[in-house]
Amino acid sequence: MYTWFTCKMSFDRQGEDGLVKKVTEQFLVDALSFTEAEARIVKEVQPYVTGDLLVADIKRARISEMFYNEDGDKWYRCKINYLSVDENKGVEKRCSQIIMVQASSFKNSFDTLIDRMKGSLGDYEIVSITETQILDVYKYES
Repeated sequence: MYTWFTCKMSFDRQGEDGLVKKVTEQFLVDALSFTEAEARIVKEVQPYVTGDLLVADIKRARISEMFYNEDGDKWYRCKINYLSVDENKGVEKRCSQIIMVQASSFKNSFDTLIDRMKGSLGDYEIVSITETQILDVYKYES
C-alpha cells in the first residue's frame, strides 16, 4: 500500500529570457511519513536546482490508484464513485476514490481510466477529471 504526499518545492529557475525567478513546483512522493517525504523530495530535486531549495508545503494525498503511462507528460486527478454494500446494516453507500492518471491529454486520460477500470467488479461513475500541476512522481523503489 502506497502513502502519497504532495510536496511543493520553491527554488530559483532561469527562464528562457535569462532572468532568474523563484518558482514553486508540485511533486508527488511515496513515503511512510512526512519526514521521509521531505528527505526523499529534497534528495530527488536537489541535483536539478542551483541556489536555495525550500520545501514550501507537504500534504498527505488520498490516492487509491496510480495509472502510469510513459507516453504521458501530465498527471490527471480522476475522481470516481462506486456503490458499496454495508454488510452490517444491509444498505448501499456511495464511496469515492481518487485515481491519478498519467496521460498526454484530457481525452487520453479518460481513455486510460476507462481501459484500466475494465477489470473492476463493480459499477462506477466518473465524477471529475482534472489536470494537476504535478511535475513528477517519485514512487518508492527498493
